[in-house]
Amino acid sequence: MKKKLLALLLALTMGLTLAACSNGDNTADKGTDASAAPSTAAEESTAPDASKPAEGDSDLAYVKEKGTLVVGITNFEPMDYQDASGEWIGFDADMAKAFAASLGVNVEFSEINWDYKVFELDGKTIDCVWNGMTLNDEVMAAMSTSVPYCVNAQVLVVPTDKAAEFTDLATLEGLSVAVEAGSAGEDAAEALGASTTPVQKQSDTLLEVSAGASDAAVIDLLMAGAMIGEGTSYDNLTFTLNLNTVQGLDSENYGVGFRTGSDLVEAFNDFWAASVTDGTALSTAEAYGVQESVILD
Repeated sequence: MKKKLLALLLALTMGLTLAACSNGDNTADKGTDASAAPSTAAEESTAPDASKPAEGDSDLAYVKEKGTLVVGITNFEPMDYQDASGEWIGFDADMAKAFAASLGVNVEFSEINWDYKVFELDGKTIDCVWNGMTLNDEVMAAMSTSVPYCVNAQVLVVPTDKAAEFTDLATLEGLSVAVEAGSAGEDAAEALGASTTPVQKQSDTLLEVSAGASDAAVIDLLMAGAMIGEGTSYDNLTFTLNLNTVQGLDSENYGVGFRTGSDLVEAFNDFWAASVTDGTALSTAEAYGVQESVILD
């Protein structure tokens, strides 16, 4: 009897002990969860801010490291074109050389298809687009752009012997007009009702008109002043209408395009301000006859 009573008391004691241990384990689990929360919060507080550019994303550092600034251009006289030896010259080309020198790197010019300039830029086959590029809404939404450095307008180029027929047109409806694909000239011609013939380069539009394949061309005033008229290869062509005026638009601003968020924008803006101050911008503009268009304030 005593043995049975002793066994019963031992069983009761063990049960109470197990119950106490079980309660202690639950408390320990909760304590472990609670102590993990501060650790997670601490990790979150030290996580990188996605809204800030990560180190190594600097375009300026990237260009300096590879030692070359690759400039996307087209053949667009007087801004970018090749001399007899094949060297790229022009107002934009010369200023691009000076900008690269200010960064301590070499310059490389890459002739691109203007329609694909954003893809070239984002794909890093070029580092900037510098080719008399109009700062329109589409361009500024696709890339980061510099301060304007030149003003320009779109003009209608026609055979000299037919110029009188085009002096007061309010529309280009019914005309076949050669334009550079993807250019502001194409936009202007289409807005005025023309049937457009897109070509690879602005200089090709002049060949179209000179050969009689198109009634007219729409190109930049800067290019028209340099490439048509007496003393040029297209002395049978002239320009008449300022299409910006016909459309009630302001003159265009030219700027340089960089990858979105690029710190090369600030580097260019500082370079341009210094070039205006020391006279480099004006002297270069005078060398190519664009001094009336360059922005010096």
